[in-house]
Amino acid sequence: MPEVPDTKNTDTEKSNPKRRANARPVKSGSWWGYLIWFFLILLIFSFFFQGSTKNEITYTDFRDNVNKGNVASVVFRNHEIEGKFTDAYVKANKEKKVSPDFVTRIPMIQGSELITFLENHNVKINAQKVEHFPWTIVIFMAPWLLLVGYFVYAGHKLRGKMGGGGGLGLFNVGQSKAKRYKKSNVDVHFDDVAGLDNAKTDLREIIDYLKNPTRFLSLGAEVPRGVLLTGPPGCGKTLLAKAVAGEIGVPFYHLSGSEFIEMFVGVGASRVRDMFANAKKDAPSIIFIDEIDSIGRSRGSGIGGSYEEREQTLNQILSEMDGFEAHQSVVVIAATNRPDVLDAALIRPGRFDRQIALPLPDKKARKKIFQIHIRHVPTSQDIDFDNLAARTVGFSGADIKNLVNEASLIAGRKNKSAVEHEDFELAWDEAMLGIQREDILEDDEKKLVSYHESGHALIAQLLPETDPLQKVTIIPRGRSLGSTEQVPEIDRHNLSRSYLLGIIAVRLGGRMAEKLFLNDISNGAADDLKNATRLARQMVCQWGMSDNLGPMTFSQAEEDPYLGREIARPRDYSEETAKIIDEEVKNLLTEQEQRVKKLLQDNSGLLEKLVSALLEHETLEKEQIIEILGAK
Repeated sequence: MPEVPDTKNTDTEKSNPKRRANARPVKSGSWWGYLIWFFLILLIFSFFFQGSTKNEITYTDFRDNVNKGNVASVVFRNHEIEGKFTDAYVKANKEKKVSPDFVTRIPMIQGSELITFLENHNVKINAQKVEHFPWTIVIFMAPWLLLVGYFVYAGHKLRGKMGGGGGLGLFNVGQSKAKRYKKSNVDVHFDDVAGLDNAKTDLREIIDYLKNPTRFLSLGAEVPRGVLLTGPPGCGKTLLAKAVAGEIGVPFYHLSGSEFIEMFVGVGASRVRDMFANAKKDAPSIIFIDEIDSIGRSRGSGIGGSYEEREQTLNQILSEMDGFEAHQSVVVIAATNRPDVLDAALIRPGRFDRQIALPLPDKKARKKIFQIHIRHVPTSQDIDFDNLAARTVGFSGADIKNLVNEASLIAGRKNKSAVEHEDFELAWDEAMLGIQREDILEDDEKKLVSYHESGHALIAQLLPETDPLQKVTIIPRGRSLGSTEQVPEIDRHNLSRSYLLGIIAVRLGGRMAEKLFLNDISNGAADDLKNATRLARQMVCQWGMSDNLGPMTFSQAEEDPYLGREIARPRDYSEETAKIIDEEVKNLLTEQEQRVKKLLQDNSGLLEKLVSALLEHETLEKEQIIEILGAK
């Protein structure tokens, strides 16, 4: 959605006539600029207008013409001879368009002999002293003069801008890059943000304060200095800040934390001062700093110019937020997905008074997000948004928006007039598994993949504590040769031991099916074994689900909820304890493997039916699976 930001300087001056009246007139140029242009023009003239414009002939031709009596007169100018041909010679060569004037250069060995030669042929001789402009000196000195002029001009600008203290620096490099928005420039409102009800409640209170501060000031309340929005990427931090700009009728300044940083030390602090100065003049107003972790990291974490510049910028932000007065009504909203790296002084009370954690949307919110993003997308009536919301567990708002866009692109490639449910199915497969591969599996490999996926599906259908099946396919996508999809009926916030054991059992079902019915195993279970082992180790080390070890936790690599990757932790237990942990993890996996083995042996007929159906159709949907295996 297009946003047309209002330029800060123009809007501020229009709304503040006092500032406009006190401002100094801006000169259209300076004499230093004219001096630079003068030297540039002089340099051009030196290249295009030096030398004579007359016809130049060789010295040999000149002597030949003298011998033939074709030269009427000559003029000596240093080492050049300018002469005139006789009228008779010019008329005789009229068709050749011979110029009456010529110029030639005298060889260094010539001297008085040339004068005698000309006199013997009755040539009129004259000599002139020529005052040449020193073009060579100009050409040599011009670059140096330009360089000196530039530094003098730069110093003049620097003194002019920074003479009053806290100026904008050379060429306004210290000027804030924050974009100023008015209510009319933003068409995003709280109704456009699905879920995040608690966050919107907190922000509505701030909006009410800025709109009607008297109601709060009469009770002795002060406006919150700052609000910190935290959450994983794509959860809606920036969108929520835009919604604040759409809901409120005060100036709204927006920029990213990285826009403060330049290669020059002190520029970031200058930009912070300029941004806060403009926000205070427009008070009540809001400043939104996206990705504040780029400048708000803990101080003292490094040395060098880049660290010094970042720390100076952070110090200036802390100082500006401390300098707020109650009546100024300037609120700073910041967003980050790395709250763990922020400096303690930045998030203490009095600066960022409120920290609002934005979680990933639940099922109800995901359905609303789908409905928001399809408002301008023509869709058919067969789309089941409840099913799509259930299948997109862990998706952020940005992921759902991308899924809707991918479905629209798929429908466009098929020349459809509306997006259908099958387009969302393909978009989901591409988002989760990757684009369908063009390679065709051989019969033996296709059979192996069918048994593997059927093993996953059958265990998932037989165990009541696992999530229901949605789809099984043996169509290669991305790095996977096949996949089994399960859809949770509810969003789970607590995982029971039985549920976790069911997940491990489903993971081991594919490998065990290969082993029992094909008498062999393949490397296709590598990812299944990795995930099953990691989950078992978490159960033993982090969640106290081991009877032998008891209610204890042990340091292991943990997944960062914001980064989505594991973070190594130092080990805080002995080698003997580590051996016990390994035995517990192994026992847990072995128990589930034996459980899966018995289930597959007792239901071998169902497995064979599932394999046959997969080999025939390649993809089985939920209804087909229920028809083959029966209801769960």
